[in-house]
Amino acid sequence: MLEQVRHEVKGQLAKLLATEDLVVENKQVSTAQFNVHTRVLTLPLWDRASNSVYDMLVAHEVGHALFTPDIDWLKDHKVHPSIVNIVEDVRIEKLMKRKYAGLPKTFYHGYEELNDDDFFSVVDEDVDEFSFADRINLHYKIGLFVDINFTDQEQVIVDKVNTCETFDDVLEVSKLVQGVDLDLMKQKEKLENGDLSLDIKLPSGERTDGQAGFESDDEEYQTKSEEDSTETDTESKEDTESKGQSKESDMKNAPTTGGVHNSGDNIDIKTVDSLQQNIEDLTNEGSTESVYVEIPKVNLKNIIIDNKEIYEKCDEWWTFDEEEAEAFHKLYGYYNRKRCDFTDLDADYEKFKSSAKKEVNYLVKEFECKKSADAYARASVSKTGVLDTSKLHTYKYSEDLFKKITTLPDGKNHGLVFILDWSGSMSNVLLDTVKQLYNLIWFCKKVQIPFEVYAFTNDYPPTQFDEDGSRIKCYEKKAGVVSLQDHFSLMNFFTSKTNNNTLDMQMKYIYRIATAARHYGDYDVPQCLRLSGTPLNETFIALHEILPQFKKETKVDKVQCIVLTDGEGCQVGYHREVNRSWDDNPYLGTANLNSNSFLRDRKSGKTYHFKDGWTGLSTVFLNNLRDKFPDVNFIGIRLVGGRDANYFIRQNIGYNDEAEKYARMFRKDKSVALLDVGYDVYFGMSAKSLANDSEFDVQEDATKAQIKRAFVKSLSAKKFNKKVLSKFMEFVA
Repeated sequence: MLEQVRHEVKGQLAKLLATEDLVVENKQVSTAQFNVHTRVLTLPLWDRASNSVYDMLVAHEVGHALFTPDIDWLKDHKVHPSIVNIVEDVRIEKLMKRKYAGLPKTFYHGYEELNDDDFFSVVDEDVDEFSFADRINLHYKIGLFVDINFTDQEQVIVDKVNTCETFDDVLEVSKLVQGVDLDLMKQKEKLENGDLSLDIKLPSGERTDGQAGFESDDEEYQTKSEEDSTETDTESKEDTESKGQSKESDMKNAPTTGGVHNSGDNIDIKTVDSLQQNIEDLTNEGSTESVYVEIPKVNLKNIIIDNKEIYEKCDEWWTFDEEEAEAFHKLYGYYNRKRCDFTDLDADYEKFKSSAKKEVNYLVKEFECKKSADAYARASVSKTGVLDTSKLHTYKYSEDLFKKITTLPDGKNHGLVFILDWSGSMSNVLLDTVKQLYNLIWFCKKVQIPFEVYAFTNDYPPTQFDEDGSRIKCYEKKAGVVSLQDHFSLMNFFTSKTNNNTLDMQMKYIYRIATAARHYGDYDVPQCLRLSGTPLNETFIALHEILPQFKKETKVDKVQCIVLTDGEGCQVGYHREVNRSWDDNPYLGTANLNSNSFLRDRKSGKTYHFKDGWTGLSTVFLNNLRDKFPDVNFIGIRLVGGRDANYFIRQNIGYNDEAEKYARMFRKDKSVALLDVGYDVYFGMSAKSLANDSEFDVQEDATKAQIKRAFVKSLSAKKFNKKVLSKFMEFVA
């Protein structure tokens, strides 16, 4: 996992050097590659490279990404690709050093280490016998550590290599280098054949700052290179055009021998191949390749269950006749429907609604106070230019004689989006959670804040199907995107768009179902609204579309997204292509996200590391949401039992002294607020304390001790609720 993090750190380095949000991928490839069209830089997994070498290699590849053009130069220039690559390496490294003052040191230490490890295979070799191109490559890479000899005439071209500013310069100088090597090859052949006459033509003239002879000598060697290639031009033109050049800017992928017919094919260039092979050896074949996934774009029409549809199904379910019930029983013999009497539950709802008015009013008061305090904190005071006659008598010792005006900034419109956990594990605390939710809904209605409430489920019967009978897909399944459960849905329980009477009826219906969850079997609940799994992570992905839509419809400035849950979401995976021997085309399968996986946001260029494949998933999705929607506060409310509190705290804080501090706070206050742990604030609340009824209710024959205990209990519950609500208001206001 440490290596995975290291790769990402070096990926961030590449982005910084490129001064753009490149998409950087670390994969099991032999050489670095850069796609100029998609702006994807693929880096090998150089696990065995030191930091100095790794940084140098990254800087080098970024240089290719920035400065090497995407052109098919082989069609018009008959020159060995390896020679061009050597000269181009000099140019792009020079430009990178010029762009970043700190890179010369990086390249120095990197090449020093490569030389010490003999990456160029020069130990026990006579470097003077190397080709001219090889010696140029060694000179500009490890020339500070190895003596490389050139003739005076060769030195002219060596200096010209360093003067290249454009890729056209590189091509022209590469022809000169190739011309020298071709001449040397011919003379070597003559010597081997017993011909002792040497006829080596090299550029003449004295060097002046490495510039002399550039214009005069180019023509001579360009012409010679063209003459040498005349015999092969006809037969090679068609082959060259057919093979072309890779669209990757890194010319290290260009062939060095064979495959490209040009006048330099027979030049023996050793150092390029040696360096490339040794760099490939820096990659550990056993390294785990990083996996990059992206958020899919979901179709909300196929995910969100309409508010009206939900309660129509409730009415249908609760108003059946006896014949319908008998038919249902025959069809589903294991389940016998029965008509339920919800009189008691509806009375409990009315009683709770009445008792909640005090807490709602408290919320409104807290909201207005904190909003006013914030406004005045940002207020500005300015002088009007009008004399304040009441201060004229102070003119001798004070210059503050003008009237002042206080300007209050305009407040922002708020909107709330609630996410309610509708999973089976919520059964014991669902009613208490719903009560807290209702307090917030009534608060929103009273201060006229728009809101939407969604409950996630993976058990709502699909209403739309594809031609093959499967459920209509809520997103496009393709390789490299996060996979979602096919039956994932968001039930739009409540919305501020409904009138008060309709909203009250709907809240009464959900109150029934929430109560029934605690008393399994006593009440008949519509099949579509029964508790299910925990597609929390799928919900976070859907919020990428829900939040912009909510802002657009309500025209609010600030959104609070509140998630009420009792645990982590279900595991999600990603789609990938799998090649199977019996299939002609790749099969689209799925795999789990784990510690080698990263979430990538192409728009921002950011990547997020999944530390594990379970508990850490939600944190990654939340961090991505917060970066994408900086005007949204993400507030989590986690209901925990006494034994779960320590796990909840350490899961988010870690095993350290700070975690112990929060644990003590929870034991004392029965709640804790964790900051910046995926959520902007994550409230851990005691499920037991939340379940305490704040009403002072005792039996008629209660003893004094019983009355005292009931009174203390009610005060404690009220104190707990006010404390939580007050903290909540700090973020809302």
